[in-house]
Amino acid sequence: MKTIGIIGGTTWISTLDYYKLLNQKVNRKLGRNHSARILLYSVDFEDIIRFKAAGNEDALKKMMLDAANKLDYAGAECLLLGANTMHMLADFIQERISIPLIHIAEETAKVIATKKQKKVGLLGTKVTMEKEFFKNKLTDLNIEAIIPSPAERDFINHSIFEEFSREIFSAETKASYTEIIAGLVQRGAEGIILGCTEIPLLLKQEDFDVPLFNTTEIHAEAAVKFALEH
Repeated sequence: MKTIGIIGGTTWISTLDYYKLLNQKVNRKLGRNHSARILLYSVDFEDIIRFKAAGNEDALKKMMLDAANKLDYAGAECLLLGANTMHMLADFIQERISIPLIHIAEETAKVIATKKQKKVGLLGTKVTMEKEFFKNKLTDLNIEAIIPSPAERDFINHSIFEEFSREIFSAETKASYTEIIAGLVQRGAEGIILGCTEIPLLLKQEDFDVPLFNTTEIHAEAAVKFALEH
């Protein structure tokens, strides 16, 4: 079994979910008392917020690359960035480490392609929804991503940083997300990407008729597949 390296803390809430999923998936595949071999480097999320607020992308790059290098040097055989938004730095990091980075958007696009869907809604931070690093991976497989309105994007972004990162998951916020998803479906979305690793803690497939693509679970599944390949 290969060792999975993960940069967590972005947020620690979803990092817990990653750790649980990785171990559950390994145990289900191997049985007995097997669990995943994991190296975790957890950053301080407040540092990321501070760097972003100051527009200090160089400091953010340095912090994330330092974490990636430490995992690489420590013996990780692949790397997960435990947040969709941090994949804006995926190419930058991959070019500077010796192990493969398993890209959350690329793996999500593969899953959507197997469902033969061509148009999906994308939920996440404003960075994830508005920049191209996630959508480009979908485009590569001829999948169109549509995003909520500017006001809805502001609401989603606020809920992620001011609620989910502080373990607040309210019925009111869930109802608002449900309305946003309904609007995306009306615009032709065949499925909805939960493109923030905290959103699956709020929304569950059983509450929706439209398929939800849980990027945290997809990412973990891809990592376990890599770890167990001979």
